[in-house]
Amino acid sequence: MNPAELRAAAQRWLDGDPDAATRQQLQELLDSGDEAALADHVGTGLAFGTAGLRGAVGPGPNRMNRAVVIRTTRGFADHLLATHPDAAERGVVVGFDARHDSERFARDVVEVFAGAGLKVSWFPTPQPTPLVAYAQKALDGVAAVVVTASHNPPQDNGYKVYGDGAAQIAPPVDEAIAAAIAAAGPAAEVARVDLLDSELVTAVGDEVVDRYFAELIPARPPVDGPALTLAYTPLHGVAGPHVRRALADGGYEDLHVVASQEQPDGDFPTVPFPNPEEPGAMDALLALGREVRADLAIANDPDGDRLAVALPGPDGTFQPLTGNQIGVLLADHLLRGSDVDRPLVISSIVSTPMVHAVAAAYGARSEVTLTGFKWIWAAGRDLERTDRRTVVFGFEEALGSSVGNVVRDKDGIGAAVAFADLVRSLKAQDQTVADRWAELCRIHGLWVSRPLSITRPGASGAAEIAAAMASLTTSVPDELAGHRVTATTDYRTGADQRPPWLTTHDLVAFDLADGRAMIRPSGTEPKCKIYVDLRAEVGADEDLEARTTELEQEAAAVAEDLAVYVGLR
Repeated sequence: MNPAELRAAAQRWLDGDPDAATRQQLQELLDSGDEAALADHVGTGLAFGTAGLRGAVGPGPNRMNRAVVIRTTRGFADHLLATHPDAAERGVVVGFDARHDSERFARDVVEVFAGAGLKVSWFPTPQPTPLVAYAQKALDGVAAVVVTASHNPPQDNGYKVYGDGAAQIAPPVDEAIAAAIAAAGPAAEVARVDLLDSELVTAVGDEVVDRYFAELIPARPPVDGPALTLAYTPLHGVAGPHVRRALADGGYEDLHVVASQEQPDGDFPTVPFPNPEEPGAMDALLALGREVRADLAIANDPDGDRLAVALPGPDGTFQPLTGNQIGVLLADHLLRGSDVDRPLVISSIVSTPMVHAVAAAYGARSEVTLTGFKWIWAAGRDLERTDRRTVVFGFEEALGSSVGNVVRDKDGIGAAVAFADLVRSLKAQDQTVADRWAELCRIHGLWVSRPLSITRPGASGAAEIAAAMASLTTSVPDELAGHRVTATTDYRTGADQRPPWLTTHDLVAFDLADGRAMIRPSGTEPKCKIYVDLRAEVGADEDLEARTTELEQEAAAVAEDLAVYVGLR
């Protein structure tokens, strides 16, 4: 847009914004004459995709605010009414986390859905994302919305969407919803009803919450063993009371919570980033674990859908497990105790291949999908129907786990109890998790995974990442850091030769003689992500820790070489 067009677009948005605070903020931007800032807020809009919306809170269509939430909800409502004849009667479920503005945004969501004639069941207090997803399944809602930015920085918020079947939406549904949003009028003109006065609006009842906790029990193999001491943090998020209840139901009473992080706080004051994968985020938990001599230390991200795990070493200090280690160990534990006839394990394409060997050892089918639980559960629901499979476990390397089919998304609450069960069952056999990991590595081979995230913010960064991916259209490496490339799969083409959960995707994979490497742009952050997995046989007397370190260094070299090859280093 030229400056005149930009100012006209800003004025149109301002005129249609029902919120006085963001109207004032946008007016101040207009008055400042800062065209670059105005373009950043108004020159484009937040893109609606399979993850819904996520971005910084502020004025204009390129930020999270009430006007964006209202228009998005109206478009989503129109889509549901047009595609589901029973949408109004089945209704939708709405929840929100404890971030700043989440409750106000959620109230707008409820009022717009009700204004469109849909029944709404909502949680009037902050709740974990998995519980909202479960409530949609339990109530047979046609859709659900969770106002959350998960583990993003405190200045962000988001709008997560579940479609019919209580799983995240997948293409091309997101494109149809985006088109309906684009057709929605100005936010100030969208019909809304006061949620306190509408007969269409009800609060989700305690019986639904009770059913969620009840269903967590049969999803896990029964275990006996000694009592455990556990350390836990919800990282200023909303999962704390739910994890406490789920663990108590599982027989885990000795729970110690990081006091400074126990209460929900949208500022996340004690951590640089509220993401347990980020350096420093779990420092307080690790210290507490050592202080109370815990058998296990666990953390959720702020909306409760991810689980991080740390374990004590011989010297009492705690070391976090990787998402891949958590996934392999839980798959092994759940399959070992499973009595289903046709078990299924599902993992994302960037998660460790080691899980396939573990699944095969138990006679389970192991399926691979594109990244994201929308694809994991697209495969799960399809194979439950067409291949009579039962989903025992689904996971991705970014600390996402789905235990059974209680929730058709990642659930850090159910995963927390399952991992406690794993530790208890091993302790009953006088084993540690480290002992079991070593056994698995000697049985199936040692696999190490090395991710590399390269951040390139802004429009110029996005162009740089796009150019890096485009370069692989015409040229691919013959070797990476001395590891021969044996085959290349470009997931941007050939979707008709793959199952629907491996559809067209901006990802290129390189098979190596002893592993693999993959590269893709992030779907939610200004990053390009590289994943390397290498395998080595480990002898009975070989030092597993030393061999792991060597292999990790090799994997890091492969990742760096791929970054150099595509021009990002």
